[in-house]
Amino acid sequence: MPLFLLQRLFTFLLTLLGASLVVFVVLEILPGNAAEVLLGPDAAPEAVAALAVQLGLDQPAWQRYGQWLAGLLTGDLGDSHAYSTPVLGLILERLALTVPLALLAMVLASALALAAGVYAASRHNRLGDVGVMGLAQIGIAIPNFWFAILLILVFSVKLQWFSAGGFPGWGEGVLPALQSLLLPAVALAVVQGAILARITRSAVLDVLREDFVRTARAKGLTRRAVLWCHVLRNAMIPVVTVMGLQFANLLAGTIVVENVFYLPGLGRLIFQSIANRDLVVVRNCVMLLAAMVVVVNFVVDLLYAAIDPRVKATRA
Repeated sequence: MPLFLLQRLFTFLLTLLGASLVVFVVLEILPGNAAEVLLGPDAAPEAVAALAVQLGLDQPAWQRYGQWLAGLLTGDLGDSHAYSTPVLGLILERLALTVPLALLAMVLASALALAAGVYAASRHNRLGDVGVMGLAQIGIAIPNFWFAILLILVFSVKLQWFSAGGFPGWGEGVLPALQSLLLPAVALAVVQGAILARITRSAVLDVLREDFVRTARAKGLTRRAVLWCHVLRNAMIPVVTVMGLQFANLLAGTIVVENVFYLPGLGRLIFQSIANRDLVVVRNCVMLLAAMVVVVNFVVDLLYAAIDPRVKATRA
């Protein structure tokens, strides 16, 4: 087990380092100058050059990359050019909305997908299976932003059950905050839940053909007990893999949905920073999203070993 953890930890750190290098290089080769954007097209060249020095843009790329890595390790992410505030404070403020939104969407998608996938697999090639998979196919085809607009039209404009956008803040109470996040979470969860339902159905069908399932039924266990207590756990490895990837996709997918619902989250911060050419904020936000993807995959690898000890044995 220690060898397995060390291998995964080494891969985790190496992937983070590679991701930081890619993010820095990609943003460095983008055309344009942050100093020119901040001062405007009519600014004097001397003022642009002075601001570039103040922002550290006159330093060699390798030196700025080293300073950025050191800042990531110490928590000093620099100051935003557009907001004139520390980047770390901006990100933490926006994460207080984006992370609960992604978690709520993941809970909704997982609950819907596991129930639908197991139900469809237990009724293989029957009406229930065909109906659930047909709905899942429709869910996969629906764009998040279109479904978000549809939810606003139905539940905000027509029925007036929910607000059409905005976020009251956690200081106003947990219930009003969750209510404002419910429609965006549903818009994010539909596509991911549809994909996960199809994966769950396929994995459960594969396990249902195993000999131990017939043995469990022969011992007198009910079909429901076999499905939820034995079959589902053995089918969880591919499902957990997709769940990990989906959570990372949900974090990135909030960029569009947050703009539709006018939510002040991390996605909207990235969108505004790109428009303002605030590369300090963009670089750290993109690196944060990349790090979240790597962390989720690392956790999924550890869950493999917890769900199926054979994975730990083969990778040790």
